Amino acid sequence: MKKICVVTGTRAEYGLLSNIMFEIEKSEKLILQTIVTGAHLSEDFGLTYKEIEKDGFRIDEKINILTKNNIPVNTATSLGLAVIGFSTAFEKLQPDLILVLGDRYEILAAAETALVMQIPVAHISGGEITEGAIDDSIRHAITKLSAIHFPANEEYRHRIIQLGENPTYVFNVGDPGVENIHKLNYLTKEELEEFFGYKLENTFLTTFHPVTTEKSSIQQLENLFAALDRFPKHLVIFTKANADNEGREINKLIDAYAEKNKERVFVYDSLGKIRYLSTLKYSVAVVGNSSSGIVEAPVLGIPTVNIGNRQKGRLQANTIINCDATVESIYKALQQAVLYKQDSSREIDLKYNGMNTSTDIIHVLENLEFKDLVIKKFFDQ
Repeated sequence: MKKICVVTGTRAEYGLLSNIMFEIEKSEKLILQTIVTGAHLSEDFGLTYKEIEKDGFRIDEKINILTKNNIPVNTATSLGLAVIGFSTAFEKLQPDLILVLGDRYEILAAAETALVMQIPVAHISGGEITEGAIDDSIRHAITKLSAIHFPANEEYRHRIIQLGENPTYVFNVGDPGVENIHKLNYLTKEELEEFFGYKLENTFLTTFHPVTTEKSSIQQLENLFAALDRFPKHLVIFTKANADNEGREINKLIDAYAEKNKERVFVYDSLGKIRYLSTLKYSVAVVGNSSSGIVEAPVLGIPTVNIGNRQKGRLQANTIINCDATVESIYKALQQAVLYKQDSSREIDLKYNGMNTSTDIIHVLENLEFKDLVIKKFFDQ
């Protein structure tokens, strides 16, 4: 039996990992270990580790790394705390492989710790580009620290190989977010309305994260508020920002905006995977700068108003409306999204697929010999 240690630090990341975690538990060849860190353990970001426990998973280790203020020097401190925490956790758990997803600094800490401790890393969602965030560089760094790669499509697979990774260990398995869309047991509109306590009519599902390569996140958010004010008959459901620099400040401003607009603006720390994607299904548009607007929303045929540069560089379907982070540009994009939703005849050019992503990943992990992956060689094309 091979011990697979899954590391997660955010609600969004866990939503993509959960199916894979269930499949690991079902496997007769693998043992699941779980380490939880980052925003999962913070009251400011909803203590979302409870969602993991609610799903029935045992959390083997919790690593607290967040400081009170998300400014660059404190994020760097959190990175150091994460390395210390992972070194202790890995020594205790003795995993055969570390499984990580994405592009966050706490995941970078897990990967670099594993490298030094000679534990191979498998990385999901490498090869992508997000020019508006430091996550872009972090993602590529994790790729170079990893021995096994599970990109979302063939273009991203090719980019990983460009970075010198052996094609033998780069597997195009599709996107776990798309798999969620295809396999989820959705809540009905009536069930959602019972939970929310209001009717889901003309709803903008909105998430705005810090733009970590720019210093204008707060102004961009205020511009978004001003644009949303021009749609007084639309509901706005906010899910809060992540734990990056300015994340807490953004969430305070969202709370204040909702307080001023109690009749139509509602805020949630986390909706969880099922409730979030079910709400997405009944929304007019996804608004903000989250990857869910790039990957998941198009599969459901829901238009996306993608604000600013945070997701710049990712492959995009023709349901995505890109706009600058000015009031007028956001307003025009929202207008376009409302009209788009009324046009059901449009053919959607999807860029991401994923029907069996989790089982394909498990098949690879069950059949690869991990001890051969500790020492990597650069692959020259």
